[in-house]
Amino acid sequence: MKSVLYKYRVFIGIFIIFSCVTLYLFYSALKPTKSLPIYNPSDVNPELVDSTVQYISKYHTIADFSFTNQNGKTITQKDYEGKIYVADFFFTTCTSICPKMTSNLVEVQKAIRNMPDVLLLSHTVFPEVDNVAALKAYAIEKGVDDKKWNLVTGDKKEIYTMARKSYLAVKMGKPDELYDMVHTENFVLVDAKKRVRGFYDGTKKEDIARLIEDITFLTKE
Repeated sequence: MKSVLYKYRVFIGIFIIFSCVTLYLFYSALKPTKSLPIYNPSDVNPELVDSTVQYISKYHTIADFSFTNQNGKTITQKDYEGKIYVADFFFTTCTSICPKMTSNLVEVQKAIRNMPDVLLLSHTVFPEVDNVAALKAYAIEKGVDDKKWNLVTGDKKEIYTMARKSYLAVKMGKPDELYDMVHTENFVLVDAKKRVRGFYDGTKKEDIARLIEDITFLTKE
């Protein structure tokens, strides 16, 4: 028996290598390939989307913007050009879901600290209250890294427009109060081409873990 194995050792070796390669190729072909959808207004819950854009089914991107951050600096699309980022909507005096959302976004900030092409962007839905000083105090209290995370305020109409026409993430508020919004728990993942790639419940740890995983995926896409 030993002599037979020795005689055909080269053939057996080639057969084993061939079998391993074949199995690996089959596994690779059958293994699901991770991908992230590209969201357009028509793909999203209509309650979160302005009626003027609900029909759009392709080529949706985040519009240009100009707001003021916690340091009094003007923040525009240029600051996020070619970057992956997470956007959300909050207000500093919120006592319901905002504290948990902010705490979870701090965890995302930790996860992306060594990712130079990933940033965060939080918009206040109450700019009449959240001026630069209020945002700065909030940023210091929550441990916001100015290099990674902008808390922005500005014209209420412009914030409303971005929330519902670009990020597709905020419900309309009272019909008798123009540009009021009901902020939601949504974190919105935007890719380097300004496209919406994911929505996450900012109050749930499992969604935060998924968000961090998807950010990592986009950095390699």
